[in-house]
This record gives sequence, C-alpha cells and structure tokens, in this order.
Amino acid sequence: MRNFLLGGVCAFALMGSVALFAAPSKMGVLQTNETYRQLNLFGEIFERVRNDYYKETKDEDLMEAAINGMLASLDPYSVYMPPRSFQEARVQTRGEFGGLGIEVTQENGLVKVVSPIDDTPAQRAGLLPGDLITHLDGDPVMGKPLQEAIEKMRGTPNTSIVLTVRRGMDAAAKIFDVKVTRAVIKTRVVRSRREGEFAYLRISSFNEHTTQDMTAAIDRLKSEMGPALKGYIIDLRDNPGGLLDQAISVSDAFLNQGEIVSTRSLRPNADEGQRYNAKRGDIADGKPIAVLVNGGTASASEIVSGALQDHHRAVIVGNTSFGKGLVQTMIPLGEFGGMKITTAGYFTPSGRSIDKVGIAPDIEAWNERDHMIAAALKARRDLTGKHETSDEADKAPDRNEKTPQAKAPVPGEDGPDVVLQAAMEVLRAPPKPAAKK
Repeated sequence: MRNFLLGGVCAFALMGSVALFAAPSKMGVLQTNETYRQLNLFGEIFERVRNDYYKETKDEDLMEAAINGMLASLDPYSVYMPPRSFQEARVQTRGEFGGLGIEVTQENGLVKVVSPIDDTPAQRAGLLPGDLITHLDGDPVMGKPLQEAIEKMRGTPNTSIVLTVRRGMDAAAKIFDVKVTRAVIKTRVVRSRREGEFAYLRISSFNEHTTQDMTAAIDRLKSEMGPALKGYIIDLRDNPGGLLDQAISVSDAFLNQGEIVSTRSLRPNADEGQRYNAKRGDIADGKPIAVLVNGGTASASEIVSGALQDHHRAVIVGNTSFGKGLVQTMIPLGEFGGMKITTAGYFTPSGRSIDKVGIAPDIEAWNERDHMIAAALKARRDLTGKHETSDEADKAPDRNEKTPQAKAPVPGEDGPDVVLQAAMEVLRAPPKPAAKK
C-alpha cells in the first residue's frame, strides 16, 4: 500500500513497459538509442570501479550509491530507502518510531532541520527549524546522501549520538555539539486545553491518528466548556507535515463545501492531477477559528492553513510558514525496500503554489523564537543554489571552535506567548480574513 506524504505526500505510477502496438516515432527511437548509450557508459564505469578502484568494493553498495545519486539530483525530498529505512518510515506514519524525533531535509550538502517534533529528544536538545547539522558523531555529512544521515540518526533506544549544529550564516554563526539520546518516539500529535473562552488544539504532525485524536479532543472540550466555548485556536507552529489524507480530513472537519487542495504534475502533457473537496459538516459549529503558524509550519500543515484561509473560515495568525509545496509518495520496491519521490506540486483552493513562498498570515505576530527561526530560514534561502567559494570558506568560522549550545525557547516559556494572545484578541473581535491570491 502506498503512503502519500507531505514532508515532509501523492500519486505515482510505475510504467513497466512502453506501448507495444504503436510505432515509435523517429525522435523516440533517437532518444531510446541515446539512453542505451548512456546505460552502456554506466556499465563501463561500474566495471572500472569494481576492477580498478584501490580498495575493495561491494556491488550492492555501488548500485545503492548510484541510485541515491540519481534521486538526490532531483530534489532534497526524493530518496531511496533500504528495507530497514523503508519499514521505519512506514512505522513513523503510524505514529511510533525509533530515533531522535526530527524532520530534516538536505541543503547544499548539509542536513537541514525542518522542525523537531514535540516532546522528543530533538526538541529537548534545543534544535530549531533552520539549524544545519554538519557532523554526526564527528563524521561530516557533506557529500553524503540524506538517507545515510537519517539512518545514522536513527537507532536503538537509549543509545546516543553527537550532532554538530550550525545556527546562523555569518561570522557570528554558532557552532556547537549536542549529545542526543535516541528514544522510541510515540508521537502524541494532538494536545488540547481550555484557553479562556476558547478551545486550544496543538497539532504537532499529521500521522494516521491525527484527525481521530483531534475530533476526540474537540468533543471533550465541547463537553467540558459547554456554552462557554466561543471559538477555536489551532496551533500548527513547528508542525513539519505528514500524511496528505490527514491534512485533507482535518481541513474537511471545519469546512462545509469547496476545494481543500489540488495536486498537479508540472511535467508537460501530464494529466490534470487531483482535486480534494470538503463534505458537509463543521465540527466547530461555525464558531470562529484562528490558526497559528510560523517558519516551522510546513507541508501538510500549510495545506490546512491555506484551505481555511482561502475559504475565509479561519484567521491565520503568526508569521510566514516554511514553504514546502511539493508532493511525495512512498513506493514499495519489494525486498529492496522502497523509495520516496516528488510527484507533484500542491495548490490551495485559490490556486496558490506556496513552495518556497509559504502561507502569509492575516495577522502578523512574533515570539522571540519565531525571529530566530525566520532568520535561519531566510539565511538558508538566500544561500540556496549558491556554492561556497574558497574565499568564503576561508572567512567561515572554524568548525573546531564550538560555542555553547543555546537552549531553544518554547512558546510560553520564553515569556508571554504573543502569538497566542494575538489570536485570542482576533477571535474576540475578528476581522474579515483576506483570501490570498
């Protein structure tokens, strides 16, 4: 069974043969011949490495490296997963896995933190969205496939790994080591409480249980608060995403009709993709909603934010989200494990693609940690596509000089939660949210 992911979601078909009854075009024949020439070149290089490389190699390692190289050339999200990694990824979507509890991607050869998951070793260690991991147990990650780094960060519970983290980009960037102890990550994705006259729901990721857990939390708060319940606050800050179907069903829970999201391939002559529409029924009974976002709000959580914003169903409060508008799917490959490949982009109901742009809030509000996250993400985006020159490398901080780790502030722990307070003020006197075009 295929798992559709948003992060880091969609449709993919493996074509095992070409049309048998249509005569190939001249151009098609030329392209096929060139492909075979390139495959012959690969075979020749493969044999040269096997026979002439100064150290002994294993055929399976060489083939896996070739596969990883091909997928890594596409984008940071397409990866090959050996059997153990593929199984762990499937377990993660079910809400339980072993490791650090961190959503990562790859940028300029380094491992980039998208967001740590709530109440996991990564969050308790103080990692922030936008941080770069440069070394794992002293071993550089530069030049290695992302999946190799992910596998190294995962492992047996109660064992530890030392991450070398770079926070910031200029000469004042902090570089520090942090020791993180692996654990069995049992993700509690929905937390809820009464916040004055409002029901507060914190959704930390989208796994198979998110909609079910959210519905149960809302039913409990409705029962506890009764007529005193005046509105809902949905906190999607630092939510790295997850399963597409859960993002759709969470959005659907608050909408009576209309499109939630559409997915489209950007390839020429591709089909029109898919559109997902809401069914009648609003679990919030029409009461006002505020959605909290920040630079760690990514992928599936941006689908929810964008759908509720475009339908004028919620006011978005906070600061611009991460901007991951690409769709992946996990494809099983039998005994060889599986792969995750980007297959489409997703678009909000108004037709927006938010990839590398993000969801802009209706009401802007910042906590101190949001400034830290936004600064790190801006620095990363500014550097995207650029290669460090030798002069820039000379000016970079010495990687052997480590600065003390700074504890990551958590909303509400680094002073008043300004974003939450702003949301409550908005719900008490809500402006009409403007749909984003």
